[in-house]
Amino acid sequence: MTGTGRDFGRFYADNFPVLCKQLYAYTGDATEAQDAVQEAFVRAWTRWASVSRYENPAGWVRQVAWRLAISRWRRARTALRYLNGQREVHAPPPGPEHVTLVAALATLPERQRRAVVLHYLADLSIAQIATEESVAEGTVKSWLHRGRAAMAAHLDSERVEGRHDDGRA
Repeated sequence: MTGTGRDFGRFYADNFPVLCKQLYAYTGDATEAQDAVQEAFVRAWTRWASVSRYENPAGWVRQVAWRLAISRWRRARTALRYLNGQREVHAPPPGPEHVTLVAALATLPERQRRAVVLHYLADLSIAQIATEESVAEGTVKSWLHRGRAAMAAHLDSERVEGRHDDGRA
């Protein structure tokens, strides 16, 4: 294996699990997330000579994976128009806390959801998100503020709906 291949192997090993978690939080589908991230890494491999020189190669892979996920959603939506719609998905969620988080994230508009995932799960700063999304930092702050507020309202309503009439959980 050449030095470049070894570098890519380490890059892949270091970033694949993290990016899969981020895409899962964004898409709500672990298999779809893994497929999108895997395809993004394949694309990075074919362009590794240039991608490896980017300031943030993992950000490039994440962006490609997110775009792939969005493209797949669009294709799936088109296909569903012609199908019965009675398909069952048999994929058990990893855990109740994660499922609750993903459900709350799913209620957010796309840009707010992306900002929340990038900031809290990918640990990107507001400035990094602004750069990656090509928007002003104030816009990212607004997305985060609105996203947190919407998620808090969603989680509060979930707690209220889970109680008995006499207030017992």
